[in-house]
Amino acid sequence: MTAPVSSIRNLGSASDAAFAKAGITSAEQLRALGPDAAYAKLLETGARAHFIGYYAMVMGLQGRPWNDCQGEEKAALRRSFDKIKSQTVRKPPPDGSLPARLEGMLDRIGVR
Repeated sequence: MTAPVSSIRNLGSASDAAFAKAGITSAEQLRALGPDAAYAKLLETGARAHFIGYYAMVMGLQGRPWNDCQGEEKAALRRSFDKIKSQTVRKPPPDGSLPARLEGMLDRIGVR
């Protein structure tokens, strides 16, 4: 039996829905992907980038409280977060509508 994403410390029921949208439906999948790849998938599906959400997930995967991150460890996570954010391109909705195509164009030229 698989455990929901929200079974990971620091992640709640809203995480289940957000990760499911990114194709990650279990805690096991999230652990297997690792925090950076999983967070990139979230961003690709339109989730807004939030540093606290990222490092809370990282801490949770380590079994630690979200606020346990400090000093150089937090600075290193910030660098990882910034790299993921800068390298991830949101995928436009697959419906081919004008707003979807426009979002795709804005992403390609780096406006968003």
